[in-house]
Amino acid sequence: MTVINQTASQQIKVLRTPLHGFPDVIIHATETSVKKHPRYKEAKSGDSEAAFELVQVTINDEQVENLRILLSDRKPLLASAHAYEAEGVNAIPEVFADELAQRLDLVVDSGIVQTNVVAHTGANGFGRLARQPFFEGVVTTGQDYVLVDDFVGMGGTLANLRGYIEAQGGKVIGAVTLTGKPYSAKLSLEQTQLQELREKHGTNIESWWQENFGHSFDCLTQSEARYLARTSDVDTIRDRIAEAK
Repeated sequence: MTVINQTASQQIKVLRTPLHGFPDVIIHATETSVKKHPRYKEAKSGDSEAAFELVQVTINDEQVENLRILLSDRKPLLASAHAYEAEGVNAIPEVFADELAQRLDLVVDSGIVQTNVVAHTGANGFGRLARQPFFEGVVTTGQDYVLVDDFVGMGGTLANLRGYIEAQGGKVIGAVTLTGKPYSAKLSLEQTQLQELREKHGTNIESWWQENFGHSFDCLTQSEARYLARTSDVDTIRDRIAEAK
């Protein structure tokens, strides 16, 4: 696998489909409890032992049970987002997935990996929108998957990973993260939010978005659409996206 930088990947289009009806992300802990943990930075930069300590302290038994309820009798593979950070490969998602697998008698699929560096940690909304993560790896056709990550912000990483898996013939039935803002749990885009975005900024910007990112506004997450709708004008969107790239 070759890790590519964002400049080289700008012409690659992300694979997304609308998230209508996708269940809310199951979030285990507050941002403070995760990010203020004394070993958080080590875990984020690739220390598996630090990630294990972090996960053991912040995993939520009630949310494990909520995931069990979501799964019903299904046995999905757990696909963790292997994100490249400035300091190394984030160890938290895989360790978190391993712990969930042990508790729920599931299997982790380690073969699907992120192929570019996006530097989302600490980035603003335009940075997250502009620097899209891409994935590669073997997907089992017809297999159910649950996505696992350490954090959900605007939901773009989860949306792209879901799109990649489903484009390869898998089916994503849910997502779980160690932390994230409560409002970020909702990935499924509400029709009223989509309508507000389109009415405010018109059709030209959506065509531009399709050309640059490979999908129309109906494939955005709820948080992404809300962020764009709250941006003052079309020129600001284009300029800030260009700057962030």
